[in-house]
Amino acid sequence: MKDVIKQALTRRTNQNAATTEETQPSERLVLGVKFAIAMTLCLSAMEIAHMALLNKWNSEIFAAITGSTGTLTGIFITQKT
Repeated sequence: MKDVIKQALTRRTNQNAATTEETQPSERLVLGVKFAIAMTLCLSAMEIAHMALLNKWNSEIFAAITGSTGTLTGIFITQKT
C-alpha cells in the first residue's frame, strides 16, 4: 500500500511542459504528521466518551483537538507551497 501521507506531502515542480520533479518529504515530517493525526483521533474518541459517560462537554479536550487540527492544517499548507 502506498503511503498516502507521504504522497500528500510530496512537492511537485514543473521544469518544462514535459518534465516534473518530485521532492520527497523527510521521514521526520511524515512520522510527525502521522502522530498528530493519531492524537487527533484519540482526543476525538476521548471527547465522545466524555460526553457519552458524563453528559458534559470538556473544553480542555476540545482545545487540544483544535490545536492539533490547526497544526495539521498548517503543515499541509506550508509543505505544498
